Amino acid sequence: MLTTPSVMGLHLRYRLWIAELNHDITMLRIFDDYLQEIKNKKVEPEVKKEVENFKNRFIELRKEIDELRHEMHLHKMNLAAESRENNQANKDELKSADHSETEKRYQTFRKLFEQAKNEFISFEGKSLQ
Repeated sequence: MLTTPSVMGLHLRYRLWIAELNHDITMLRIFDDYLQEIKNKKVEPEVKKEVENFKNRFIELRKEIDELRHEMHLHKMNLAAESRENNQANKDELKSADHSETEKRYQTFRKLFEQAKNEFISFEGKSLQ
């Protein structure tokens, strides 16, 4: 049996996801610092190529973060407005709202980010030795 989340539950979920995305931005900034360090230490063409590959991958991840955060922020603000206007949320509106698509997109992003993070940590460990 599927239960429809409350307006406040959805609002809190978006707040949590936005906080996680903000954390991911911080990690990408740190990874970028590592890339600069690797680039300064290593001059081998294959290492430079990997550095550029990760740099481009991180740029794409950051674009996705920005788009997701924007979308989530809009959903969150609409939910807050709905909550203020209507203490008894209309469950049909919640069902028809496209929150599941945003959740799928976020879960897909989480997998891509974790994969990129793990691959980079492995690369970074080998490159800074």
